[in-house]
Amino acid sequence: MTRTDPHNPGRATILVTGAHRTGTTWVGKMLAAGGEAAYINEPLNRWHRPGVMHAPIRHWYTYICPDNEGEFLPALRQTAALRYHAWTELKSLRSSKDLLRMGRDWGIFTRGRILNQRALLKDPFAVFSAPWFAQRLGCQVVVTVRHPAAFSSSLRRLDWDFDFQDLLNQPLLMRDWLEPFRAEMENSARGDILTRGALLWRLVYQAVETYAAQIPCVRIVRHEDLAADPQAGFQGLYEFLGLRFNPAARQAVYRSSAAGNPQEPPRSNIHAFRLDSRASISHWRRRLTSEEIQRIWSLTGDLAGRLYPQETW
Repeated sequence: MTRTDPHNPGRATILVTGAHRTGTTWVGKMLAAGGEAAYINEPLNRWHRPGVMHAPIRHWYTYICPDNEGEFLPALRQTAALRYHAWTELKSLRSSKDLLRMGRDWGIFTRGRILNQRALLKDPFAVFSAPWFAQRLGCQVVVTVRHPAAFSSSLRRLDWDFDFQDLLNQPLLMRDWLEPFRAEMENSARGDILTRGALLWRLVYQAVETYAAQIPCVRIVRHEDLAADPQAGFQGLYEFLGLRFNPAARQAVYRSSAAGNPQEPPRSNIHAFRLDSRASISHWRRRLTSEEIQRIWSLTGDLAGRLYPQETW
């Protein structure tokens, strides 16, 4: 059996995805905490390291499907098999920080192969491509979703705007998922960061809702549910993935979500995942006005109501 055998979910590669700023880092780190999975960070990030995945990535949210898989399939198969490209990485080093990152990544890949761990790909930018990952790499897929008001609020807090040209410039992505939204995407510059965040949320999760209904190996998990009851939530994900929710995993989940942790990550470390998870659920209510909340509700449409009923607003 290989790590990517879809008939043996207990050995399948794991993909943790969802829009960025929806908790993919926390979920990925906690699923690797039990010691049975090797955490690999964002192979589809435009700035990914070549030692991790040696195919170039030109767009945020790069879309992979049968029509263009030749560009990516060999490289991602090697990543899923925990094959690190040390020589390619060495040639790309430009700083001591790059060297330290190489040591970290090489260690993760090497330890994962020695311990026969499953590859866990944490990558929000794979969210539109999740069906391909499931079908061609045999991945089990966990998709995180966060309340659209919380998502948009987080983007504004960090000043993380989004340029929809990265999506518009991908004809296959437009053909398969986003053509009905072309006009809104082309006119998005007229809005503000909250408007663009709400639109991106809708684009991502209309695709997720569609393919999750068709592919049994996809599990959608709301960030708020995990944050409210981390032990039960992660135990359920471990069971779905065929991982053991052992004492190391339980302790990691407790440390990452305990009440004594900071309530939100500092700007100096926006990917910090040790937070007071329950307190973090409702920050958006203090950051947004009632008018802004209503605007996000109207922009995210019926989809928001299916994932987050109106009483959660």
